[in-house]
Amino acid sequence: MTKTLSLPLFLFAVMGGGLAIGILTAPGEWYATLQKPTFNPPNWIFGPVWTVLYLIIAYVGWRLWQRDPHGLMMRLWFAQMILNFLWSPVFFAAQKPGIALLNISLLFLTIALFIGVSWRFDRQAALLFAPYVLWLGFALTLNAAIVYLN
Repeated sequence: MTKTLSLPLFLFAVMGGGLAIGILTAPGEWYATLQKPTFNPPNWIFGPVWTVLYLIIAYVGWRLWQRDPHGLMMRLWFAQMILNFLWSPVFFAAQKPGIALLNISLLFLTIALFIGVSWRFDRQAALLFAPYVLWLGFALTLNAAIVYLN
């Protein structure tokens, strides 16, 4: 895959996948009835935050693909993508916040591992994933609070 073609493909896969999952598993009546913690942000904030994060994730994936498409960092990148794309269907569609909590915990650990590994080989990738791991720490706490309150 050429460098010129691969960036749009990464953007399409990550942004398109995130958008499709967001549309197909949008919070509905079930979510609206759940007890939520006081720190739960308004629903409108999630779209803009995930848009920025998915742009970063796609760019980092593209950088890694250019460097070593079969290396450990790329495998960790794909693992976090799978876990990321699974969370909404598990939480919203299957209505299983406890299983979603396990999923997001694994996602958080995978990203933390990614940052640790990439710090030695691609510091820019590690730094670009810092907002992602921070947001996921918040999302994990929110998911845990919803499990606890319900």
